[in-house]
Order: sequence, then structure tokens, then C-alpha cells
Amino acid sequence: MTNNLIDKRRRLLGPNMSLFYDDPIHLVRGQGVWVYDADGRKYLDCYNNVPHVGHCHPHVVEAIAKQAATLNTHTRYLHDGILSYAERLTAKFDDPLSSMIMVCTGSEANDIALRMAEAVTGKRGIIVTDHTYHGNTTAVAALSSTNRASTSQTDHIRFVTAPDSYRPPRDMMPEQHAADFARHVENAIDDLERSGIGFAGLLICPFFANEGFPDLPENWLAPTVRAVKNAGGLLIGDEVQPGFGRIGSHMWGHQYQGFTPDVVTLGKPMGNGHPVAAVITSDDIISAFRTSFRYFNTFGGNPVSVAAANAVLDVIETENLMDNADRVGAYAKAELSRLSETHPIIGNVRGKGLFFGTELVLDKSDKSPATDIANQVANLMRQNGILMNKLGIHYNTTKMRPPMPFSMENADLMIEVFDHVLTQVESTL
Repeated sequence: MTNNLIDKRRRLLGPNMSLFYDDPIHLVRGQGVWVYDADGRKYLDCYNNVPHVGHCHPHVVEAIAKQAATLNTHTRYLHDGILSYAERLTAKFDDPLSSMIMVCTGSEANDIALRMAEAVTGKRGIIVTDHTYHGNTTAVAALSSTNRASTSQTDHIRFVTAPDSYRPPRDMMPEQHAADFARHVENAIDDLERSGIGFAGLLICPFFANEGFPDLPENWLAPTVRAVKNAGGLLIGDEVQPGFGRIGSHMWGHQYQGFTPDVVTLGKPMGNGHPVAAVITSDDIISAFRTSFRYFNTFGGNPVSVAAANAVLDVIETENLMDNADRVGAYAKAELSRLSETHPIIGNVRGKGLFFGTELVLDKSDKSPATDIANQVANLMRQNGILMNKLGIHYNTTKMRPPMPFSMENADLMIEVFDHVLTQVESTL
């Protein structure tokens, strides 16, 4: 059955469409933190942030169905849903972030953010890290140095080395590491200005999720923020992964880092699987964008998408999911730290809230990345009923990012299986 699906997929959807795991899973149902395959086997989902408040949450499903049965149109007709949602969502940001554009994907949101930076500064130069991902439109795909098409135009892009808290340059302390990263950004700004392209903005995930979510203290980005502001550029915060309370202590990753971006982009978890995303910014910036670019999105902000997004906020608040993320995430991280004492393959434990993981190494003394082993671990976890994956600069950081209702009991199961899998892997080394 699975092989037939893979063959049909290749024939109908084209080659090189990635699948998770060496033995791909045919999922047919999801509920809460669990998903079920075609053979009836259930898996604990420790990976997906798209079903942010849980797979098929009944409140979100009901909201979508009710609105779909009432009206679905676009924003060239007036409807009050998008306005009430905009007021509700922007109230969760600090001033002056009070305006919103709704779109369908995080890629679209980041694409708009780049144009906002151009509209405000009159320049095109963008700075990103050298191990990031911000989407798949032509403009934002070029920002991924690790996955860029050979035809991408990158003369307006400067890449800075992604921060690595486990292997900071020259064993710098966090304060020195922060200043060093800011210097790299300043050098990139200077280079863009000398080139005649000019500096428009810095686009980062405040949690550095794809970079392997390094363990960076609060306000680590403060020197970088100052550098961008002093140069007249825009700070763009991509909150697709850390946003909507995932880190527990704060609604947004940039709040934990102690700064307010000029533009914030949102995506995946916003509609719990319904394709909805947004750009949040100030009145001045959105006005500059609307003046410089004619923009309309047929599906962005439609009543059904708004209903889904609004229902997600309902669940986050009524089920106290931020508090849950804080408590369960701290517990899971502590349990991973406990495992690191008995498993030599765990070089580092990191994360915050319900976004945590370990960096796997071949040798703790030289911190050599265990990239192949991380892939093996992810596959063995899948075979044992736990879904997770890997990412990071060396692709050796286990990525555990479960839906927000993830419980202590779920964490215990994950830890038990992870312990078993690491023991199995280490026995072969």
C-alpha cells in the first residue's frame, strides 16, 4: 500500500518531493497530540507545530465548518470578522505593532515583509543567517543559502554566520558572542551600502529555530538590534515557529529577546492547519507599503480563515496552553538533561517551552556532530511510535516541537522511548 502511494505520488506530483523517514507513514487521522496510520497504529506527535492547539481540535473544526456554511468571500467585500480578529491579535503585540495584513502562508508573509523594507528605506539589501529558511516564493527562497536554486538572484542578500551557543567562536562568553554576531551584521550592512544596493533590513527568527535553536540568553540580540536601528534598516521577526505562545513564557520569541521588530511575520500554527498567515506592523510601515505596492490576496483574510485563526486564540487562552508549554517544556528539558548524564551521545540539551531537543555528538570532548546518527535516531523513534526529526547547522539537533496540549505524561513516554533508542544506537558505536 505504502509503495503504491509513493509510486503514484512520484508520477502525479513529480520527483524529489520529500517525505519524512526512511519508511514513510501513511497518516489517516489525527486527534490532539496523536496521529494514526492506515494500519491503525498511533504515534505521539512530538514534531508538528501546524496543529498548534492539537490535531482536529473540536472548537477550531466547529468554527471553520460554521463559517464555511455561512459565508466565504474575500476582503474586497466588507466583513467584520477580519477587523475584530485584527484588533484581538494586534493587542498581543507591543506598540507600535497595530496593523495587519492576512495572507495564506508564511512564505507570502515574508515576501510582503521584504517589500515593506524596500518601501520604507528605498533600498533592497537584506541580511539573513547562513542556515535559515523563510519560505518558498522566489524572493524568500533566495534567502536560504542551504537550499537555494542555482538561478536565484542574491546580489542584494548578505549571509551572516548563524549563532552556535554550543560552539561559540573562540569559546566566547554569551555577551561576547552577541557582540560578535552584531559585528558580522554591521559588516554586512557596510558591504551592502558600499555596493550601492543599500541596506533595507534584517530578517531573523528570534528563536533561530532552523539554525538549531541555540541556547541564547534574554537580550542576546540587543547589540544586533542597535546596529540595525543605527543603520536605518527594518527589523523583521519571523515568528512562524516560536510564536503563539510556544516558548511558554512569552507569546512571541522577540518578546523573550527583549525587542520589538518593525515587522512580524506569522504562519503555520495560526489556523491550526488551515492555511492562514499574517504580517503585523505599524501604521506608518503598512501605509508606506500600501502606497508603494498594489497588493491584494484573494484568499488572505477570508471569513473562514479568520474564523479558524480566531478559534485558535480562543483555545490558547481558555486551555491555558502557554502555561502548559512553560511547565511541560521545562520538565521535558530537565528530563533530557538527566538523560545526558548517562548517554555520551548527548552533547547538549536546549530549548524553551514546547520547543526543545538535544544536540547529538560523536565525542563530547571535541563536540563532533553525529549527523548520520541523528537521522538514525529519528527513524528509530518513528519505529517506536514517536514522531520527531532533526535540524540545525550540522543537522544533528533533535527537533521536538509538539502540539501545545502536550502533557507531562506525553513527555514521560517520549523520554522513555528516547532513552531506549539512544541505548540501542550507542550499543552499535
